[in-house]
Amino acid sequence: MAQSWRMPRSAPKTSTPYDAAALERAALDYAARYATTRAKLAAYLRRKLRERGWAGDGAAPVEALVQRFSERGYVDDRAFAGARADSLLRRGYGARRIDAALRAAGIAEDVAGELRDRIGDEAEEAAMRYARRKRIGPFAGRTPDPAEKRRWIAAMARAGHPMDLLLRVLSGEPDEEEY
Repeated sequence: MAQSWRMPRSAPKTSTPYDAAALERAALDYAARYATTRAKLAAYLRRKLRERGWAGDGAAPVEALVQRFSERGYVDDRAFAGARADSLLRRGYGARRIDAALRAAGIAEDVAGELRDRIGDEAEEAAMRYARRKRIGPFAGRTPDPAEKRRWIAAMARAGHPMDLLLRVLSGEPDEEEY
Protein backbone atom coordinates (compact mmCIF):
# COMPACT_ATOMS: atom_id res chain seq x y z
CA MET A 1 0.00 0.00 0.00
CA ALA A 2 1.32 3.40 -0.96
CA GLN A 3 2.02 5.85 1.78
CA SER A 4 0.09 9.10 1.74
CA TRP A 5 2.01 12.29 2.35
CA ARG A 6 -1.04 14.37 3.02
CA MET A 7 -1.69 15.72 6.45
CA PRO A 8 -4.88 14.40 7.98
CA ARG A 9 -7.67 16.93 7.83
CA SER A 10 -9.01 18.19 11.07
CA ALA A 11 -12.71 18.49 11.60
CA PRO A 12 -14.12 21.82 10.45
CA LYS A 13 -14.47 24.42 13.17
CA THR A 14 -17.92 24.78 14.56
CA SER A 15 -18.36 28.35 15.67
CA THR A 16 -20.91 29.24 18.26
CA PRO A 17 -23.61 31.64 17.14
CA TYR A 18 -23.29 35.29 18.09
CA ASP A 19 -25.02 36.70 21.12
CA ALA A 20 -25.39 40.45 21.76
CA ALA A 21 -22.02 40.82 23.51
CA ALA A 22 -20.10 38.84 20.90
CA LEU A 23 -21.73 40.79 18.06
CA GLU A 24 -20.76 44.07 19.71
CA ARG A 25 -17.18 42.83 20.19
CA ALA A 26 -17.00 41.87 16.51
CA ALA A 27 -18.31 45.30 15.51
CA LEU A 28 -15.85 47.05 17.82
CA ASP A 29 -12.93 45.01 16.48
CA TYR A 30 -13.92 45.86 12.91
CA ALA A 31 -14.40 49.58 13.61
CA ALA A 32 -11.09 49.74 15.47
CA ARG A 33 -9.18 48.03 12.68
CA TYR A 34 -10.69 49.66 9.58
CA ALA A 35 -11.82 53.12 8.59
CA THR A 36 -15.39 52.31 7.74
CA THR A 37 -18.86 53.64 7.05
CA ARG A 38 -22.22 52.81 8.55
CA ALA A 39 -23.14 50.79 5.45
CA LYS A 40 -19.90 48.81 5.46
CA LEU A 41 -20.18 48.02 9.17
CA ALA A 42 -23.78 46.85 8.73
CA ALA A 43 -22.80 44.66 5.75
CA TYR A 44 -19.92 43.17 7.75
CA LEU A 45 -22.17 42.33 10.70
CA ARG A 46 -24.82 40.78 8.44
CA ARG A 47 -22.16 38.63 6.77
CA LYS A 48 -20.84 37.48 10.14
CA LEU A 49 -24.38 36.61 11.24
CA ARG A 50 -24.90 34.57 8.06
CA GLU A 51 -21.67 32.69 8.76
CA ARG A 52 -22.24 31.93 12.45
CA GLY A 53 -25.90 32.57 13.15
CA TRP A 54 -27.71 34.45 15.92
CA ALA A 55 -28.31 33.01 19.37
CA GLY A 56 -30.41 35.86 20.74
CA ASP A 57 -34.16 36.28 20.80
CA GLY A 58 -35.72 37.92 17.76
CA ALA A 59 -33.72 39.56 15.00
CA ALA A 60 -30.09 40.60 15.49
CA PRO A 61 -29.77 44.28 16.47
CA VAL A 62 -27.51 45.23 13.56
CA GLU A 63 -29.05 48.63 12.81
CA ALA A 64 -29.22 49.58 16.49
CA LEU A 65 -25.58 48.62 16.93
CA VAL A 66 -24.51 50.62 13.88
CA GLN A 67 -26.52 53.62 15.13
CA ARG A 68 -24.90 53.40 18.57
CA PHE A 69 -21.40 53.20 17.04
CA SER A 70 -22.19 56.22 14.90
CA GLU A 71 -23.42 58.22 17.91
CA ARG A 72 -20.27 57.31 19.87
CA GLY A 73 -18.08 58.42 16.96
CA TYR A 74 -16.61 55.01 16.21
CA VAL A 75 -18.05 55.22 12.70
CA ASP A 76 -18.13 58.62 10.96
CA ASP A 77 -19.36 58.70 7.36
CA ARG A 78 -18.38 62.36 6.85
CA ALA A 79 -14.81 61.81 8.03
CA PHE A 80 -14.51 58.64 5.95
CA ALA A 81 -15.83 60.41 2.84
CA GLY A 82 -13.47 63.35 3.30
CA ALA A 83 -10.44 61.12 3.80
CA ARG A 84 -11.36 58.89 0.84
CA ALA A 85 -11.94 61.89 -1.44
CA ASP A 86 -8.63 63.46 -0.37
CA SER A 87 -6.80 60.20 -1.00
CA LEU A 88 -8.25 59.81 -4.49
CA LEU A 89 -7.60 63.49 -5.32
CA ARG A 90 -3.95 63.13 -4.29
CA ARG A 91 -3.69 60.14 -6.63
CA GLY A 92 -5.12 62.23 -9.46
CA TYR A 93 -8.64 60.86 -9.82
CA GLY A 94 -11.54 63.01 -11.02
CA ALA A 95 -14.96 63.83 -9.63
CA ARG A 96 -16.85 60.99 -11.35
CA ARG A 97 -14.44 58.35 -10.06
CA ILE A 98 -14.53 59.81 -6.55
CA ASP A 99 -18.35 59.88 -6.59
CA ALA A 100 -18.40 56.23 -7.67
CA ALA A 101 -16.00 55.25 -4.87
CA LEU A 102 -18.12 57.07 -2.28
CA ARG A 103 -21.33 55.45 -3.55
CA ALA A 104 -19.65 52.04 -3.42
CA ALA A 105 -18.68 52.71 0.20
CA GLY A 106 -22.30 53.46 1.07
CA ILE A 107 -21.89 57.20 1.63
CA ALA A 108 -25.19 59.11 1.59
CA GLU A 109 -25.81 61.47 -1.32
CA ASP A 110 -25.98 64.57 0.89
CA VAL A 111 -22.56 63.83 2.40
CA ALA A 112 -21.04 63.21 -1.04
CA GLY A 113 -22.66 66.40 -2.33
CA GLU A 114 -20.84 68.46 0.29
CA LEU A 115 -17.51 67.31 -1.15
CA ARG A 116 -18.31 68.05 -4.80
CA ASP A 117 -17.42 71.75 -4.65
CA ARG A 118 -14.00 71.07 -3.17
CA ILE A 119 -13.39 68.30 -5.67
CA GLY A 120 -14.37 70.60 -8.54
CA ASP A 121 -11.94 73.27 -7.36
CA GLU A 122 -9.05 70.81 -7.46
CA ALA A 123 -10.02 69.03 -10.69
CA GLU A 124 -7.32 70.44 -12.97
CA GLU A 125 -4.59 69.89 -10.41
CA ALA A 126 -5.75 66.29 -9.93
CA ALA A 127 -5.80 65.70 -13.70
CA MET A 128 -2.23 66.96 -14.00
CA ARG A 129 -1.17 64.73 -11.10
CA TYR A 130 -2.74 61.74 -12.84
CA ALA A 131 -1.02 62.58 -16.14
CA ARG A 132 2.33 62.93 -14.38
CA ARG A 133 1.90 59.65 -12.47
CA LYS A 134 0.95 57.74 -15.64
CA ARG A 135 3.54 59.61 -17.77
CA ILE A 136 1.00 60.65 -20.34
CA GLY A 137 0.27 63.91 -22.14
CA PRO A 138 2.87 66.59 -21.45
CA PHE A 139 4.76 64.21 -19.13
CA ALA A 140 5.27 61.50 -21.77
CA GLY A 141 8.37 63.06 -23.31
CA ARG A 142 7.25 62.13 -26.81
CA THR A 143 4.57 62.93 -29.37
CA PRO A 144 1.93 60.21 -29.34
CA ASP A 145 0.57 58.48 -32.39
CA PRO A 146 -3.25 58.61 -32.75
CA ALA A 147 -3.77 55.18 -31.15
CA GLU A 148 -1.66 56.12 -28.14
CA LYS A 149 -3.50 59.42 -27.75
CA ARG A 150 -6.82 57.49 -27.73
CA ARG A 151 -5.44 55.25 -24.97
CA TRP A 152 -4.43 58.31 -22.96
CA ILE A 153 -7.89 59.83 -23.38
CA ALA A 154 -9.52 56.55 -22.34
CA ALA A 155 -7.28 56.24 -19.26
CA MET A 156 -8.08 59.77 -18.12
CA ALA A 157 -11.79 59.24 -18.75
CA ARG A 158 -11.71 56.06 -16.63
CA ALA A 159 -9.99 58.09 -13.93
CA GLY A 160 -13.11 60.27 -13.82
CA HIS A 161 -11.98 63.41 -15.63
CA PRO A 162 -14.40 65.28 -17.94
CA MET A 163 -13.55 65.37 -21.65
CA ASP A 164 -12.85 69.11 -21.89
CA LEU A 165 -10.43 68.99 -18.96
CA LEU A 166 -8.58 65.89 -20.08
CA LEU A 167 -8.11 67.25 -23.60
CA ARG A 168 -6.76 70.49 -22.13
CA VAL A 169 -4.36 68.59 -19.87
CA LEU A 170 -3.16 66.22 -22.58
CA SER A 171 -2.39 69.08 -24.97
CA GLY A 172 -0.78 71.31 -22.34
CA GLU A 173 2.77 71.90 -21.24
CA PRO A 174 3.93 70.64 -17.86
CA ASP A 175 4.72 73.23 -15.23
CA GLU A 176 7.30 71.31 -13.23
CA GLU A 177 7.27 73.39 -10.06
CA GLU A 178 3.47 73.55 -9.88
CA TYR A 179 2.65 69.85 -10.15
